[in-house]
Amino acid sequence: MKMEQDRPLLAVHGLNIEFHDVMVPETVVYDFELELYPGEIVGIVGESGSGKSMCALAIAGLLRRHDMQKRGKILFDGQDLLTCSRSVLRRVQGRDIGIVFQEPMSSLNPVRRIGWQVEESLRIHTELSKAQRYEKTIRMLRDVELAEPERVYRQYPHELSGGMRQRVMIAAAMICEPQILIADEPTTALDVTVQFQIMELLKRINREKNTAILFISHDLSLVARLCERVLVMQGGYIRESGSVAAIFHHPQEEYTKKLIAAIPTIPTVLPNV
Repeated sequence: MKMEQDRPLLAVHGLNIEFHDVMVPETVVYDFELELYPGEIVGIVGESGSGKSMCALAIAGLLRRHDMQKRGKILFDGQDLLTCSRSVLRRVQGRDIGIVFQEPMSSLNPVRRIGWQVEESLRIHTELSKAQRYEKTIRMLRDVELAEPERVYRQYPHELSGGMRQRVMIAAAMICEPQILIADEPTTALDVTVQFQIMELLKRINREKNTAILFISHDLSLVARLCERVLVMQGGYIRESGSVAAIFHHPQEEYTKKLIAAIPTIPTVLPNV
């Protein structure tokens, strides 16, 4: 939970994203604003095409530079991640800002063992020895609640279940203990039981490591369970933002009201106002 005297870890001001790889330039994000504080969990919710994942990719520095125009500021540790050099961006990626994607099979290399992939950020950002990297990776695999981490370390992605692969992705994102974890639809491909387990894992990471989490989802019930604040996006715009309790109990926008009305379980998972 942020304190009033804290400065935001991340401040996004006036972010606009426009694609130039089409006949007519297409804007997909308009004037996006966000402040993320230490230890805070903020949700961005919206339907497919709302611009929420584009904002996440921009913050993570993963949008291509040659076929799009990005305006605004993404400030982290005194650096503007939109305009900084690639060398600065590479230092931030993985070390200070980690990201977990929706489908781990698309993110994990099918021909590399799990341990090698989880260790990647350690090889890039630290000078740990091979033995030290192994020890830290085993601890992290255990920390994300994977049984027999020594065995998982030697396995390939196809040998793991979907839930296990997502835990591996969280381990890889957290191995350098970043200040911010971006979780972009991390539970969409999982069954309900495993979804709940991953959500509980994210809560524990936030609580124990004080990691700020930016949680991207189309599922309002998950956002209500996990987040303190929420931004509702539609058509590239932020339509509404505020505390989870305020947004879900007293929505102001018709779009938000329709999203909430479609989920009958919402009242059972919200904090009391």
